Amino acid sequence: MIIVLKPRITKRQENSVLREIRKLGYEPHVMRGVARTVVGAIGDEEKNPSLEKLTTWPQVESVTPIQSRFRLVSREAHPKNSTVKVGRHLIGGKKMQVMAGPCSVESEKQLMETAHAVRKAGATILRGGAFKPRTSPYEFQGLGEKGLKLLAKARDETGMPIITELLSQKHVDLVAEYADILQIGTRNAQNFQLLIAAARTGKPVLLKRGMSMRIEEWLLAGEYVLANENAGLMFCERGIRTFENYTRNTLDLSTIPAVKQESHCPIVIDPSQGCGRADLISSLCKGAVAMGADALLIEVHPNPAEAWSDGAQQITLDGFKKLMRELKPIIKAAGRS
Repeated sequence: MIIVLKPRITKRQENSVLREIRKLGYEPHVMRGVARTVVGAIGDEEKNPSLEKLTTWPQVESVTPIQSRFRLVSREAHPKNSTVKVGRHLIGGKKMQVMAGPCSVESEKQLMETAHAVRKAGATILRGGAFKPRTSPYEFQGLGEKGLKLLAKARDETGMPIITELLSQKHVDLVAEYADILQIGTRNAQNFQLLIAAARTGKPVLLKRGMSMRIEEWLLAGEYVLANENAGLMFCERGIRTFENYTRNTLDLSTIPAVKQESHCPIVIDPSQGCGRADLISSLCKGAVAMGADALLIEVHPNPAEAWSDGAQQITLDGFKKLMRELKPIIKAAGRS
């Protein structure tokens, strides 16, 4: 059940509703928005008394039964689009947000050159990997805390918030200390304890789709974030594994309308991981914007041929600048700025 509280009620009035929900056998999960507070009541609606009687309470605006398995993520729970505030930027709002930067943080020179270039070209958020999940144990695994410190320095110099991947529960506090957005990668998309730990930091969470994950499973994974009282959930389509090997992965742009139909959370598209080929990035970005994506996550490197990881899918600084120019009319046509 979803209980929407009226605006401007007192904390005492809110707590009385939460007590009643628990008394009737449900576990309340509170999501605080700008104008409204929404409570998701999780429990067996067949065994427990109905919460619809709460509609008679003066501090309650509405009570809605939820049928889908992903209750808090669903549009039934929250009919209007949600937005996620990161620094002074709003993801899911009128403005198209672009997150750009290197796949891996390699050095101060590489990161600062990239950060200043993408900022000048129009990027709003800096991406960069400090901890890298690699298929082979012999490949570059990231600079760790040193990489996080370099990202923080780049944020200080450019003013851009940073997004970086969280790989392990043991790194939660460390990564959350530096990052503005915690990225949960495809290999951890159903690592539920990691999702819970990330949610409890209070930092926005960008949840990438698992490489073989169905949309319902993806949305249910996102439920772990909202169920732990973190409203800053964003879904990120990064390509799935199919029989096709022309591209590294198959970027499923159909997830944009699908997720927007099922969920109120913003959706981000990662064309770099999605295809693994720099020459296709521009077209996929344009398609994603036209289809209604809320943000793009793009890998950019000063010299992709010398990148320490995934050089084939990173575009050059000049390539990114050209892409941002070409995106402007498409962003405008899509009704965004």
